[in-house]
Amino acid sequence: MELNALLTALQTHLPEILRWSGAIAKRLRHFNIAVENKTSGSALTDALTLADLTLQELIVAALRDRDPIFLQCRIEAEEKTGDLNRFSEDAPYVLSIDPIDGTKQYRDKTADGYCVMIHLRDSETVHYSLVYIPETGEQGTWVEAVHQRVVCGPDDFSRPARDVLDAMPAIDPKSRPDSSQIYLIGFQDEDTSNAQLVTEAGLKGVPPEEMPGSIYDHLATGAFGGSLIHTPNVYDFPVSLHIARILGGDAVWVHNGEPVNFHEHWLDERADMLRLPGITACSANPQTLKTLCELAKDWSPVRYKD
Repeated sequence: MELNALLTALQTHLPEILRWSGAIAKRLRHFNIAVENKTSGSALTDALTLADLTLQELIVAALRDRDPIFLQCRIEAEEKTGDLNRFSEDAPYVLSIDPIDGTKQYRDKTADGYCVMIHLRDSETVHYSLVYIPETGEQGTWVEAVHQRVVCGPDDFSRPARDVLDAMPAIDPKSRPDSSQIYLIGFQDEDTSNAQLVTEAGLKGVPPEEMPGSIYDHLATGAFGGSLIHTPNVYDFPVSLHIARILGGDAVWVHNGEPVNFHEHWLDERADMLRLPGITACSANPQTLKTLCELAKDWSPVRYKD
């Protein structure tokens, strides 16, 4: 499978698919759609709605039907819905879907920064990322990363989604602000206390309950400087890695400072999702990465204490 052909197909078809998915998410949010399913003990992880299941069904079906090249990829999806067995089981490239990132805020209506997202990666890095944030801005907000180019800006329903993205200027790392705000998640009941340690290290730690929404548009524009995540899942975190790498930074494991790859992952049976091992720091600023690694290098890599 030729990577450029796959990227072209993704750029051609995915924007309208995610725009449709976002419209469905906005409509379903007006109803009682909570579902009880996951039992990790974390309210953020365990939140699940019918919208998650419905949007994934739509996205998987669209990938199945729009271009045969997509079926040559492996697929990883946070939920179980959709015709997942139609996709390859051993391809070098994987399409990874998070139908709603920020489900707890979405379900509880505490903020509007939830998003629909998909990315393409291999065992070393991410090659394509697309994020649609339906309720940020008047008509939603886009983040796209591909070919060393990151764009972020408002949607415009009067034009095709692809045209909207093509018209956006690329984010310039030289003029992008460098925020000290660092998003922390995954440390169970220590998110807030660890955020305070990040602040004491000279940055500004932000625990999940203080986040205005998903990290991706904030990281792209420089409103946030990065993240520090315990055993991140493979459905959403790689998009932050992709953005940071294009903008001149990286995502690294804090215990050794080495770049994150996707050679290994483990199944978190409590949350029913795939995760990377250890603690990762992600930022477009190499100095921020050094600060986070120095702070967290000796923190426990074990997610659950019991």
